[in-house]
Amino acid sequence: MDSKKEQERNELHKTIWRIANDLRGAVDGWDFKQYVLGLLFYRFISENLTNYINKSEQELNKNFDYAKLPDEIAERDKEGIIEDKGFFIYPSQLFENVRKKASKDEDLNVTLKSIFQEIENSAKGYKSENDVKGLFDDLDVNSNKLGNTVIERNEKLVKMLNAIGDLKLGNYQDNTIDAFGDAYEFLMTMYASNAGKSGGEFFTPQEVGELLAKIVIMDKKSVNKVYDPACGSGSLLLKFAKILGKENVKDGFYGQEINITTYNLARINMFLHDINYNNFDIALGDTLINPMHWDDEPFDAIVSNPPYSIRWEGKKNPLLINDERYAPAGILAPESKADLAFTMHMLSWLSEKGTAAIVEFPGVLYRGGAEQKIRKYLIENNFVDTVIQLPPDLFFGTSIATCIIVLKKSKKDNSVLFVDASNEFTRNDTKNKLTDKNIKDIINLLRNRESIEYKSILIPNEEIVENDSNLSVNTYLKQESSEEKIDIKELNNSVREIVKREQELRNSLDEIIQELEVMYSE
Repeated sequence: MDSKKEQERNELHKTIWRIANDLRGAVDGWDFKQYVLGLLFYRFISENLTNYINKSEQELNKNFDYAKLPDEIAERDKEGIIEDKGFFIYPSQLFENVRKKASKDEDLNVTLKSIFQEIENSAKGYKSENDVKGLFDDLDVNSNKLGNTVIERNEKLVKMLNAIGDLKLGNYQDNTIDAFGDAYEFLMTMYASNAGKSGGEFFTPQEVGELLAKIVIMDKKSVNKVYDPACGSGSLLLKFAKILGKENVKDGFYGQEINITTYNLARINMFLHDINYNNFDIALGDTLINPMHWDDEPFDAIVSNPPYSIRWEGKKNPLLINDERYAPAGILAPESKADLAFTMHMLSWLSEKGTAAIVEFPGVLYRGGAEQKIRKYLIENNFVDTVIQLPPDLFFGTSIATCIIVLKKSKKDNSVLFVDASNEFTRNDTKNKLTDKNIKDIINLLRNRESIEYKSILIPNEEIVENDSNLSVNTYLKQESSEEKIDIKELNNSVREIVKREQELRNSLDEIIQELEVMYSE
């Protein structure tokens, strides 16, 4: 990794960590995250809008600064700005201007609440309305979590405004890292690792996200559009922007999320990575029952880490067996395990030339019943391209060794590649982590698509079906033994040498004893 980039990132992370420690007593960790992320977002859209307006205006007047403009003059271009950026903020409402007056504003909580509402309301009636609506819902400036009195709450808000304002994000704009996006991801990682399951529910470690994206991208320089049906905070989608460049995700980023807090985080994450409202479509709702992107499918690139073995309606809902996403398999995923319902949904929305990379719970690979029948359908129709066994303890909130299933509709062979990547990790503090080399090694195995002892094996579909459609990697790929190989011939020679030496020692000992007996008798 570029040393300058790493240095900038480390400096940013250290600052964020210091802020978190300074304010740790102010608000509980997991709740505190909402305020830090919310105010980080507020600062970002303020600066993003200011830079956007200044860039065009400074061509005519190099001293122009939107932040210093009177509100009534700024309002003249309000409509055009909303159509371009999706929202509007008056100069007096910008983060930097509110921060300057914050310590003297006795009604700071009222001021902030009003500003957040006005930013959201500015999009009403425009194409961006659904992308901006509710973005500040989790930033409750009147919550008792901030303090029991208005004075206490405002003191905490001033502290947080100053802390977020002191982050040297502006200086990073001409440098190599995506500073706002990076700050967001570091905060998410920090809180997810501390919060266990509550973090892991919607945050996939960055390295796993990078592996999924690279599996789908392989040697491509661009993709049409990216989709995640259980998108959480949107981190998997944004890996494509990081790897390819956002301009090379031609038709945008699509996702659906059932949890409203996480749905808001995903949209915030898009803005923080400077993805404009017209380049993403994040929807709220249950993908399995009510998918929101019928008009946008099929997708060339699908990545997902859906929730493991959750309950869903399944056969209790008589309409689902005729749903075109599930009907081809002739059976629905069990009500207690929706894993393969997500898989069938993604397969249905995958384009003929596309690739889907899905993190799965290991039981999906070998369990019987309805799941076995769905696997049989997938294998017989040659949709399963690769199954990768991942190392244990990669994810927040669980130590389970998960796997990745890669789906394709246009394969060149009638086999499945099984890859054992269970040893591809390094131990990092309390979790395992994929390194750049680990990711590269796994991708090379997929690219070469051949059998390599202990690492990968290509198995014909017929053989897999005959084996109860079992897709577990260790069923087909022998693991390298950690026991030392023993050379019997060499062992026997060693034993002979030991016996010979032992006899020599005994003879010497007998001689010494005889000499002592002679001396004693004399």
